[in-house]
Amino acid sequence: MHDTGSKVRGTANRAYRAGLRAARAVAARTRTFAPRARALAAHARTTAAGATARERAALHGARRRWRAVAPQQRLTVRFTAAATALGLVAALLAVAAAGPWDSGQRTAERIRAARQEHGSGADHTPGRPSGPPAAPQVLAAAGPVPEQGAGEGGPQGSGRGDSRPEQMPPPTASALADTLEPLIEDGSLGAVRHASVVDAVTGRQLFSRDARAVSAPASTIKLATAVAALTARGETYRIATRAVREDDRVTLVGGGDPTLTGKDLTALAARTARALDGGDTHTVRLRYDTSRYTGTERHVIGPNENLARVTPLMVEEGRTDGSDHGPAPRAADPAREAADAFADALEDKGVAVEGAPRERTAGKRATELAVHRSAPLGALVERMLTNSDNDLAEALARQTALAAGQPAGFRGAGRAVRHTLDRLGLPLEGARFADGSGLDRADRVSPVLLTRLLTLAADPERPALRPVLTGLPVARFTGTLGSRYGGERGEPGAGLVRAKTGTLTGVNTLAGTVVDADGRMLAFAFLTTGAAARDAAQQSLDRLASALANCGCRDSPSAG
Repeated sequence: MHDTGSKVRGTANRAYRAGLRAARAVAARTRTFAPRARALAAHARTTAAGATARERAALHGARRRWRAVAPQQRLTVRFTAAATALGLVAALLAVAAAGPWDSGQRTAERIRAARQEHGSGADHTPGRPSGPPAAPQVLAAAGPVPEQGAGEGGPQGSGRGDSRPEQMPPPTASALADTLEPLIEDGSLGAVRHASVVDAVTGRQLFSRDARAVSAPASTIKLATAVAALTARGETYRIATRAVREDDRVTLVGGGDPTLTGKDLTALAARTARALDGGDTHTVRLRYDTSRYTGTERHVIGPNENLARVTPLMVEEGRTDGSDHGPAPRAADPAREAADAFADALEDKGVAVEGAPRERTAGKRATELAVHRSAPLGALVERMLTNSDNDLAEALARQTALAAGQPAGFRGAGRAVRHTLDRLGLPLEGARFADGSGLDRADRVSPVLLTRLLTLAADPERPALRPVLTGLPVARFTGTLGSRYGGERGEPGAGLVRAKTGTLTGVNTLAGTVVDADGRMLAFAFLTTGAAARDAAQQSLDRLASALANCGCRDSPSAG
């Protein structure tokens, strides 16, 4: 007992001395602030002098009680205070090291997720608690999967000198079929039902229902648009809107950024005015340039609240109601309205604009006055997928065309997307890309193409495609899945399913990723056509995805 007590006291004394040394080191570094410290102390003394008699008596009593405490107890209190202070310093350093916030996530967390080399969802077990999913469950489904170094049926964690711990095995095809086939036969899905489920680690096909057959994908085609744009331009590329000058003419040149805001345009006008003032120019004629795109500006669906005229110059996607996503009334001529707003902003900055803005292509010898650049392409892809943003989808398809040297119109963009995906070795038999958004019913893709796009984005060897996964809506939480999986008891896939939705009249699709009950990441795509009721079809698709989330599916009654 005596030896044990001595050891405890010795440990406490050493810890206390370490705390005192740290405190003294801090005090030594603060001596340079002694004059200010003395001033603060004088102020404190002045304040204390004005305290009431009751406060002074309370302070005196506290000191008397402290002196009455046993030395060992005082030692314990001091040790605890020193340890607490050191712990607080360590916590502050850890928070600082984590970096600033970036789109709702710590920068360090985003970087760490991008570099993660093993599958996620290890905490998802058959005995997990019911109820709304916790944050780790929600985030797990987006985790990158291990390298696809192992062949089909090969040992997990093998290939490329891999030393990662062994993962849970994927579901068996027979057990997965027993789970999904009754659900996919639901009559609410319509006559055409195509499906693909693959193991995102190996890419091995686990379930197929005419997986290579093509049909209308609706907005799930945005997965192809996203992969093509990121491959062609890179995730850090920014779309530029420029103001250039030729003699007394200033031309606003659209680069294809539908996210340009009124505030952005005002800032661009302010920089333009400063550049003009530096050249002693105070009166200009204004022109605007939309030559970046070619062909028709009108989608085949015609004037529609789901898509503005497709032009490289617009403010806030041509929306006239102040919204930032979803259907909205649109400007009749978004480019002209953007030029008018720019002219007004120039006038506010002291630059006189003669006449009305006119459309004209800027000359090759024009000099740049100012430029505004969009958010990085990776962020634009995330926004497009989360909100199913049709204007952004068409803009990103045209960025793919521009990078490939194709005309930036509907046809050129479709050819560029197909060519880019073909270079990635993706299965394109029967595929057709009539637009970038999926609003055109002539679009055709297969479920196997969609699941290959998703597994490609999950490949740690392709970090530039990561926004395809991070941009997927989360069931019951974000984007176009925010209002789904939200029944009274909550669908079992809530927080676990991350998927791109697709809806046209009679067409209902869903493609994304899920971590199953055993922690295995799966990619899936369900494409259906002919449903009579949209809501019933969507609920059936949600049940299919939820079944994947709840399924370990390694033992099949039919296999026995």
